[in-house]
Parts: sequence; C-alpha cells; structure tokens
Amino acid sequence: MKTFDELFDELSTKWRERAPGSGSVAAIEAGVHHIGKKLVEEAAESWMAAEHESPERTAEELSQLIYWIQLMMISRGLTAKDVYARL
Repeated sequence: MKTFDELFDELSTKWRERAPGSGSVAAIEAGVHHIGKKLVEEAAESWMAAEHESPERTAEELSQLIYWIQLMMISRGLTAKDVYARL
C-alpha cells in the first residue's frame, strides 16, 4: 500500500531517471493529450464503478485515476505542493 505522496515520489523518480521499460515514462513521453484521454477514461470508469459496482471496484478505479492525475502533474512540472496549495 502506498500513499499519494509515496506514489508521486516513485513516479517522479522513474521520470527523472527515465527508467528503461517504464510504462509511466512512456505515458509521459506520449504527452499531455495522451494522458488527458486516460484521465477522462479513468474518471468515467470511476463514476460507473461507483454507480454500479462494489466499493472495492470503485477504489480500484479511483486509484487508477490518481495514477493518471499524477502523471499529468509530472508532465506539467507540478508538485503535490502546487496542488495542495489550491485545495
């Protein structure tokens, strides 16, 4: 189990080091448009899981949404502090 900040640190390190074979690095390299499409997809799947599936499936979909949110943050040079400042 990871916290939001732990996952963000892990993904940031992968990006900074351009970890070979990393799907996260490949997604960031594919660009904001690619990440944005995945954000929309995961948001819709989170909503549908909340409407029609178990709390566990909803949590799974939400975790995937958080992953893509973090990739967007990294791709735009944002930190968790940048986001937290606007909560």
